Amino acid sequence: MAKLHIIVFPWLAFGHIIPYFELAKLIAQKGHKISLISTPRNIHRLPKVPENLQTLLDLIEIPLPHVDKLPENAEATVDIPHHIIPYLKKAFDGLQHPLTTFLERSKPDWIICDFAAYWLPPISSKLGISCIFFSIFSASSMSLFFNNLTGNISESLEKKASLNMHFETNESGVSDVFRLFEVMNGVKALAPRSCKEIEGEPFKLLESQNRKRLIPVGLLPPSLQFSEGSKDHNWETILNWLDKQEKGSVIYVAFGSEVTLSDEELTEIAMGLELSGFPFFWVLRKQNTSHGESQGLVENQSKKGMVWTTWAPQLRILAHSSVGGFLTHCGWSSVIESLLVGCPLVMLPFQNEQFLIAGLMKEKGVGIQVPRNEPEGMFTRDSVSNALRSVMSLEEGKTYRSQAKEMSKIIGDKELHQKYLDEFVLYMEINRPPIKN
Repeated sequence: MAKLHIIVFPWLAFGHIIPYFELAKLIAQKGHKISLISTPRNIHRLPKVPENLQTLLDLIEIPLPHVDKLPENAEATVDIPHHIIPYLKKAFDGLQHPLTTFLERSKPDWIICDFAAYWLPPISSKLGISCIFFSIFSASSMSLFFNNLTGNISESLEKKASLNMHFETNESGVSDVFRLFEVMNGVKALAPRSCKEIEGEPFKLLESQNRKRLIPVGLLPPSLQFSEGSKDHNWETILNWLDKQEKGSVIYVAFGSEVTLSDEELTEIAMGLELSGFPFFWVLRKQNTSHGESQGLVENQSKKGMVWTTWAPQLRILAHSSVGGFLTHCGWSSVIESLLVGCPLVMLPFQNEQFLIAGLMKEKGVGIQVPRNEPEGMFTRDSVSNALRSVMSLEEGKTYRSQAKEMSKIIGDKELHQKYLDEFVLYMEINRPPIKN
């Protein structure tokens, strides 16, 4: 069968770019030609393409157009505070013309696109190119968005507020929900990062809610062997600290690159960690706090903890024998990494689909959710500390640990996830568009 040429075009957030890059590598391994398109700065921040794939996987740079109010060199959400993201979306929409030129020239068979490029399916359709929406979100999250559209929302005030903001038109000229549904209406198939073994019910629901072909790509679990090997100087320092701690005693703390903590939230988490009495390793990047100086509070407060303010190799840390639990915002990638190594969760979701994922994982018994007060939706140092003790304690935490170990068998099942990927690629091979002149 003739090889395909596939364009991969993620939204400008590393929580999206990295799964798209992983998917691109896996498809390239099957001999297909991939062009991953992003902006220069993002391309340069990606890990190196493995040597055996360099002839098959091209990283294509398209400069980001200038937009007022978007700082210079801001090319991903990680570069800016949350309220500036609509301007990044506006700049992203400016990639429409150069991308169209690239598509006309390269005549690919497929485009794997993200939720933000609402203008892309009509362009690709005109050029005779088929589109698939690869969703980095879980099937549960996608299903909830459908529910919201039909008004079936029985969530807490905070979840409602978090979701409602996606329905509002922002400075980019359209809402996030408009983007998502224009993409979903214009593509041939939806490909969530999920598997039926973990999200059986949400899958059935999602299939019943929409008329598109649904093809899960599996969970794309990262390989521990090759993960993050390029930044060893960081790892050596971290490893020395972890090696000094008792087995299963450390709480790993990280809230991803999209969550910004208020001073009050930061204080309550810091005090909750102290009250729990466990040593902790907290990855606290500058963009995670509303005021940089509040990081000093954690560092001064802590006697037992390590606060890490630059990039950290998350999967390697989670896999270390001294780590016994993960205090997480419940980003899908973070949850997959933690459960891949059988590490139970202490869940503190802040926005969007994180609440859904927390609910799903609570149901699966792999962790506990930090309770929040209604209607304000705030958590306290005591609620953080109690949740940490529940998961970390020898007796009470036994069930969470054993359920997390069980789930690691599904997430770590390479054959299972390869089968999902094979079916996804086979769909593109069988349904390739007719040969263009």
